[in-house]
Amino acid sequence: MSSAWSRKRRSVVAVVAGIVAIIAATTVVDLVLHAAGVFPPVGIPIDEAQSLIALSYRVVITIAGAYLTARLAPAAPMKHALILGIAGTVLGTVGVLATLGKGLGPAWYPIALPLLAIPECLAGGKLRELQTRAPLARA
Repeated sequence: MSSAWSRKRRSVVAVVAGIVAIIAATTVVDLVLHAAGVFPPVGIPIDEAQSLIALSYRVVITIAGAYLTARLAPAAPMKHALILGIAGTVLGTVGVLATLGKGLGPAWYPIALPLLAIPECLAGGKLRELQTRAPLARA
């Protein structure tokens, strides 16, 4: 297997791993919050406050997923994080188109998800980038 092919494969794996991690983690948190009664039963729209809760943990989870993508990237961690953000924007936009106007909760919530995807992913990539820098000399 050529080195270029191996690098491309690792790049794809890094981005897919970020997507899978984000979807899995948000789904688990969603289910736990539904089961705990923080959110209404599945199928009943969430309100403004619950949407803020959901958005807040999605921001943290997406940053972590982008960090994972950047960590797994064979090179150019910020580029991989950006690609993940673009994928999140596309997937989030599909979600907006599929749900907007269907009374599933506040209209701003699904719109916020694709708008925040790239900044969140760049933050996750930046965290990885900062981690890889040489530590400052200690006095």
